[in-house]
Amino acid sequence: VQLVESGGGLVQPGGSLRLSCTASGFTYVKLCMGWFRQAAGKEREWVATIFRKTGGTQYADSVKDRFTISKGDDSETWYLQMDSLKPEDTAMYSCAAHVTFPCSLSDGRSDYWGQGTQVTVS
Repeated sequence: VQLVESGGGLVQPGGSLRLSCTASGFTYVKLCMGWFRQAAGKEREWVATIFRKTGGTQYADSVKDRFTISKGDDSETWYLQMDSLKPEDTAMYSCAAHVTFPCSLSDGRSDYWGQGTQVTVS
């Protein structure tokens, strides 16, 4: 199983970035997919979840109304559109996928993780 992120970079405050995560090698159906972030010297923080079957979404309060999670029709790729970026959004962003019930990304737990892509807002 492999999760590969792309789309990170340097952006000015108020700008936008779109992260992508591409999955491969899964033999189990994904229950939910999402994104986490970890700033330097801080604990990993859950950012957003999307449910494979319903397309329903959940967001951390810190990103609600600024970030949008979405997925491709085959649920092998999912995205994080980040708008109105702030310096405090600077972090390593990692995608995650969960195959076991229940979906627990918002509790900080995931079955699979990507390596991460750096987002710097400055």
